[in-house]
Amino acid sequence: MFKTLKEAFKIKEVRRSILITLLLLLIYRIGCWLPTPGIALSNFTSSVTEGGDFLSIISAVSGNALTNGALLALGVVPYINATIIMQLLTVAIPALERLSKQGEDGKKKIAKYTKICALVLAIAQAVGIVVGFGSSSLDTSIFFGNVWLTGAIVVAILVAGSMFTVWLGDKITSLKVGNGLSLLIFVGLLSTAGKAIFDNIAGISSTNLENIWNLLIFFAALIVIFGFIVWIDNAERRIPVQYAKQIKGRKMYGGQNSNIPMKINSSGVMPIIFATALISFPQLIMSIFWYSTEEGSAYMWYSTYLGSGSWIYSLLVAVLILFFSYFYSQISFNPEDVSRQIQQNGGFIPGYRAGKPTAEYLKKVSNRITLWGAIFLALIALIPTYIFTLLNTGSLVNAFSATGLLIVVSTALEVEKQLESQLLMRNYKGFLK
Repeated sequence: MFKTLKEAFKIKEVRRSILITLLLLLIYRIGCWLPTPGIALSNFTSSVTEGGDFLSIISAVSGNALTNGALLALGVVPYINATIIMQLLTVAIPALERLSKQGEDGKKKIAKYTKICALVLAIAQAVGIVVGFGSSSLDTSIFFGNVWLTGAIVVAILVAGSMFTVWLGDKITSLKVGNGLSLLIFVGLLSTAGKAIFDNIAGISSTNLENIWNLLIFFAALIVIFGFIVWIDNAERRIPVQYAKQIKGRKMYGGQNSNIPMKINSSGVMPIIFATALISFPQLIMSIFWYSTEEGSAYMWYSTYLGSGSWIYSLLVAVLILFFSYFYSQISFNPEDVSRQIQQNGGFIPGYRAGKPTAEYLKKVSNRITLWGAIFLALIALIPTYIFTLLNTGSLVNAFSATGLLIVVSTALEVEKQLESQLLMRNYKGFLK
C-alpha cells in the first residue's frame, strides 16, 4: 500500500488527483465540525447519545458529525438507504431491471432516481430528528424565538448538508482515486476510532493496570480481525474456462484458457448493512415518535429484548445476514447469463456441457461460496463486538463495529487497486519487461 502511494506521487496527474481528493475530504471533515445554526448543542448531543444503536451508527459513520450537531450531520446515510431501496426495487420492478441493463444511460438514470430518493429520505430523517428530539434541542434565540421557523431552518440545513456530501462523493469518484462515498465513510470511521482510542489512552492511570492490559489485548485482537478480513476479502474460487480454436480466413482465434473468479465475500458489507438497518429501523421510529425511558414502554422493551447485545438480536442478525447474502448474490451474479456468454464465445467449463449444465454447475458453486461468505459475515458481525465488550474498552466498541471494520478494509483495498490500475496505464515500461 505504501509502495503504491510512493509510486503514485511520482506521476503528476495521479499526484494531483490524490491532493484534490485529500482537499475534498478535509472540506468534508470541516463540515462535520461546524455547528448548525438553531441547534442547542448540549441537549441535541444528549438526545443522540440516548437515541439507540441506530443513531450511534449514523454518528459513527459520519465521524461524530451527528453528535456534534454539525452542518453535515446526516452525512451519506440517506444516500446509502436510497441505494439499498433502489437495488431492491430494481429486482422487484421489471422496468427498473430493464433500465439497469441499458448500459451507461441506464445507470445514469438509476443514479438520478437514487439521488431523488436520497433527497426524500434526507428530508424525512431531518424532520424526524427535529420532531423527535423536541423543542429542547433547538436554539430559537437567533430566529426571533420562533420554534417552527427554527425547526424548518435546521431541517433545510441538514438536508442541504446531506446532498452536499453526495456531491462531494461524486467529485471524489470522478478523480478515480477511489469510490467517493466509501472514502467519506472511511474518513468518518477513522475519525471516530481515533477519538475513541485517544480517550481510552487518556483514561489510563498508573494505578489501574487492568485497563492497560485490556487495551493491549484489544489492539492485538483488532490486528488479527483485520488480517482475517483481508484474507477473506482476497479469497476467491477460480473456475477454469477453455475456449475452442476457431479459424477465420487466415487467422486462428481462441484456443486459450481463462477462469471465472468468484469471490467468497462477493457481497461485501451490504448484507450486514441490510440486516442491522432492518432490525434497528423500528427502534429509530420508536425513538422519534414514542421515545420513553420508563419501564414497560415500547421503546424500552424493544431496546431490552431486540436491542444490540441481546441473544435474540444476535440470532436475527445472523439469519438476516444469511438471507441478504443469498439475495445480493443473485443480484450481482446470474449463472444463466454467464453460461450464455461462455457459450457464445465458444468456451466451456471442463467436464460440463455448454448451456444448462454449465449454468447449474455455476449456480451450485455460487451457492456454496455464498454460504461460506455469509458465515464469515455473521462471525465478523457478532464475535468482535462481544470480544470488545468483554474487554471493557468503552467507546471503542461502537467505534470498531463490524460494519466499520469491513468498510475500512474494503475501502483501503479498493484505493490501492485503483491507484495500481492508474500506474499500469501510465507506466508502459511494465508491459515491456
